[in-house]
Amino acid sequence: MIAIISVTKQGDRILLKLKEYFTCEIFSKYIDENFNFSNCVKHIFESKKYDGIIFISSTGIAVRAIAPYIKSKTNDPAVVVVDCYGKFSISLLSGHLGGGNLLSSKVSKILSAINVVTTATDIKNVVAPDIIAKENNFIIDDLKIAKNFAVKLLDEEVIGFLDEFKCINTPKGYNEFNDNLKNVLWITNKIQRHDLKGKNVLKLIKRNIVLGVGCKKDTDEKHLISKVLECLRENNIDKRSVLAIGSIDIKKDEKAILSLKDTLNCDFKVFTKEDILPIESQFEISRFVKKTIGVGNVCEPSVRLLGGEIILKKQKLDGVTLCIGEIK
Repeated sequence: MIAIISVTKQGDRILLKLKEYFTCEIFSKYIDENFNFSNCVKHIFESKKYDGIIFISSTGIAVRAIAPYIKSKTNDPAVVVVDCYGKFSISLLSGHLGGGNLLSSKVSKILSAINVVTTATDIKNVVAPDIIAKENNFIIDDLKIAKNFAVKLLDEEVIGFLDEFKCINTPKGYNEFNDNLKNVLWITNKIQRHDLKGKNVLKLIKRNIVLGVGCKKDTDEKHLISKVLECLRENNIDKRSVLAIGSIDIKKDEKAILSLKDTLNCDFKVFTKEDILPIESQFEISRFVKKTIGVGNVCEPSVRLLGGEIILKKQKLDGVTLCIGEIK
């Protein structure tokens, strides 16, 4: 959702044009008789409902308005400023992670305006690490290192590019990884890699791990979480790479699994017996589980139903069963 704010009648013409192209809410003193500029900006930031804000105003007005609410580049929405005659579209805040540069580009095309982007890496035509993360839904392991790598790109230092999944081509400004390079951008779901020890590494984490989880009724939350996290560590899997957890529908309200979901900040999807039965024969069957809930295996079919390829078969972890899969 985009918020578009206009403070002049001339700006309203641009506002109404942009409204045709965006999922948005509009705010204008000439459209809404109850409009209050300061309260409007406060609402937009504090509601966390909006991914971006377009001010049709001077940059000075926009800067003073947003100043009290700016927190960090990982949390702030994109902010774009358009002058009241639609000549310029300026990416003002959160150009990369927030998508400000992209939003400004879209606005400039709609209005046939000049797109103004001041991000150094964009001007130099190299791809900053946070752009790679943003475009591919990767998690940045360390923002300070990411900023440092952006500076290295501007200084034309060599940065190796290591994508374990071969999912994207080597971006502009990077070299394909070789062991002689000391700076490495590493796309992975792992915790560590032996041949990167001693190097300056920025890790971008791909969320492509899925977990199939089963447990006894009313399993202790801390016990289940500790067992799962321990298993992930032992298998060199970064917990932030977990995209989803799967289980059978009778576990949809199981507090321990819901707590695991919150801990990993991931999705939780449940499957019915009818979902699992057609594929359960592909896995080891527990007669006790089959008699109790109607299917003989929960965690491994759940991984398959989540779209994962099993990389760790069912583990029995003191009342918890866990299977780990990877979406290829």
